[in-house]
Amino acid sequence: MSEARELADASDARDPVVRLQRWIDDAAAAGSYEPTAMTLATCGADGRPHARIVLMRGLDRRGLRFYTSYGSCKGRDLTAHPHAAAVFWWGPLERQVRVEGDVSQLSDDESDAYFAARPRGHQLSAWASEQSEQLDDPQVLHERYEHFAARFEGDAVPRPHSWGGYLLQPARFEFWTGRANRLHERIEYRAGPTGWRVAYLQP
Repeated sequence: MSEARELADASDARDPVVRLQRWIDDAAAAGSYEPTAMTLATCGADGRPHARIVLMRGLDRRGLRFYTSYGSCKGRDLTAHPHAAAVFWWGPLERQVRVEGDVSQLSDDESDAYFAARPRGHQLSAWASEQSEQLDDPQVLHERYEHFAARFEGDAVPRPHSWGGYLLQPARFEFWTGRANRLHERIEYRAGPTGWRVAYLQP
């Protein structure tokens, strides 16, 4: 069944958050490696774009959540321009989703809760790495890791104040499905005062 027919037949298909979660579940069921991986594009203070792949760590009615160092390249970009675009791609399924919207920091409580659930090694890495800063000798990073491992030995590792979560609040989704002869199917959702406005786009 085409996505266009599915959209007409299924009431929940008119909700882009539900549709995105379903597509992620489909990708996981198909054996996709890291089905929540997304390319996150931000814009620096100089107006130049930057993109990298991050993992989406939560999805709900508010939007998409991801976590990083506030002092990283993307953290600095989001301070200068609190807007971003994300792209999911699942090649074997010939599916792509684009998401665009404003970005805000998550609350300390939500960042603390996520950090506490991370593997201990990942927690220590957040302390050891000054993300995106130049590293003259890789050994220094390992030494910093061992330093913090010893510092917190026997104790819970607290969240560094320089690390936490962001919420991408979608204003636009686009769901793309590959079709024969490049007659690809594109369905756009735009946020409006009364809900999502749905439109079909030419390929």
